[in-house]
Amino acid sequence: MRELVVEADGGSRGNPGPAGYGAVVRDAASGEPLVERAEYIGVATNNVAEYRGLIAGLKAARELDPDARVHARMDSKLVVEQMSGRWKIKHPDMKPLAAEAARIFPSGQVTYEWIPRERNKHADRLANEAMDAGRRGERWEPSASSAALSSSAEDVRAARVVGDAAAGAAKARAALNSRAGTADGSGAAAASRASGGAAVSSGAGVSGGTSVSGGTSVSGGAGVSGGAAAQGTLPKSTEVEGAGWGPDLGPPATFVLLRHGETALTPEKRFSGTGDHELSEVGRRQAEAVAAALATRGTIQAIVSSPLKRCRQTAEAVAARLGLDVRIDDGLRETDFGAWEGLTFGEVRERYGDDLDAWLASPKAAPTGGGESFATVAKRVAATRDRLVREYRGRTVLVVTHVTPIKTLVRLAIGAPPESLFRMELSAASVSAVAYYADGNASLRLLNDTGHLR
Repeated sequence: MRELVVEADGGSRGNPGPAGYGAVVRDAASGEPLVERAEYIGVATNNVAEYRGLIAGLKAARELDPDARVHARMDSKLVVEQMSGRWKIKHPDMKPLAAEAARIFPSGQVTYEWIPRERNKHADRLANEAMDAGRRGERWEPSASSAALSSSAEDVRAARVVGDAAAGAAKARAALNSRAGTADGSGAAAASRASGGAAVSSGAGVSGGTSVSGGTSVSGGAGVSGGAAAQGTLPKSTEVEGAGWGPDLGPPATFVLLRHGETALTPEKRFSGTGDHELSEVGRRQAEAVAAALATRGTIQAIVSSPLKRCRQTAEAVAARLGLDVRIDDGLRETDFGAWEGLTFGEVRERYGDDLDAWLASPKAAPTGGGESFATVAKRVAATRDRLVREYRGRTVLVVTHVTPIKTLVRLAIGAPPESLFRMELSAASVSAVAYYADGNASLRLLNDTGHLR
């Protein structure tokens, strides 16, 4: 049985006052974050916010694996003791919340532990981010979260309560990574940190290495999470001194790789492949933000986009700022997820479990119903890359595409194996960059930069 750890917290600035909660689901074997949840809930007490955080965390864990054994950790002694059955629940506001939390998993499947506040920093930071967003009149957005950066190595080690290190669980975890990824090519980023090879609307078809769009951040084992670890300035069109080896081969063809902004599927972490989804309001704001950043930098000389609407809308926002035309290239489209299109990772697990296991285990396995394998996508993307490199030699071109194509280009540039698709996070509207030289070599310049969204 898979083991998951839920860390949850809530807070109120006034008690009662403006309140919010945060929750993170970790893999018990590795301690790595799989999913984040946070929300501003209006005026409430600390205890109500803490219970709401627990409920959100348990629901997120159930979405990952309804059969998992869950260990819930909180710094609220009240909630831990009440949910463990050792303290009575007297307050009328607490009773329905405790009952709701108890119904999420079958009795006996969840255990509870009190931890000091300093060991609950990740969830605490999420709760504060949610309250800050509420104060600004905004929703908390996982793409702008830096809560994971507050997690220490001790936090990760402490989360390893049981340790299910089976290969299948590890692959499922990586596939859900994503954040960032989208089911639209980011991370099967749910089970990476699911927005993040394939696309799931925020890391693998579940925005991540597969694409998982959105709201819930999923981060991969060895991935760069949320753009923070890969922050940097947008690349220049000329070679950086010392960046390459060997003789001067002249200026490279530089691909500035832009993942499209969020769609409605992103916060729900649904597979979003060849479905022609529009940008959401959040996605449109993201497109404008990256357009402004690229206009300030002033190095883009051409724009090429996937034919899918979410990419075209993102590309058009940049083109309007730069005064450039958008060229459409069908080779940049997202993976075809077949019968999985529009489903969450959990729904695919329930309906097509055997096919999903095969897909996670081999790049040659295709999604149910005639979808594309990662091997097929890699051939298509490589052919598109070669053609564009020839056409844009010595120039800087903005390539607006999806999680799977971008992760594939990065993987091929650094010579990484296919399974690395599940170990990269790629957020919505993030920027990466690869330089291609005349001798056939490539240099990864930037990965998952989201500084322009902050």
